[in-house]
Amino acid sequence: MDIKVLGPGCKNCVTLDRITHEVIAEMGIAATIEKIEDYALIAGYGVMSTPALVVDGKVLLSGRVPTARHLKEILEAAHS
Repeated sequence: MDIKVLGPGCKNCVTLDRITHEVIAEMGIAATIEKIEDYALIAGYGVMSTPALVVDGKVLLSGRVPTARHLKEILEAAHS
């Protein structure tokens, strides 16, 4: 699974990155997680509101930080 956390480094972006690492570790999923802070790359995904989560090239979340439980549900659905 290829995961990208999009955001310029604001508090919410840092939180989403942290929660993503925690949930992936808890789930035991093999994944690469990349933090993207470049505005041009973020805009390339069509994201206008950060933080955002991209899984295997698809934007699955934008503009908010989910709870760990909700993020786990999102990743489980993307992984199946």
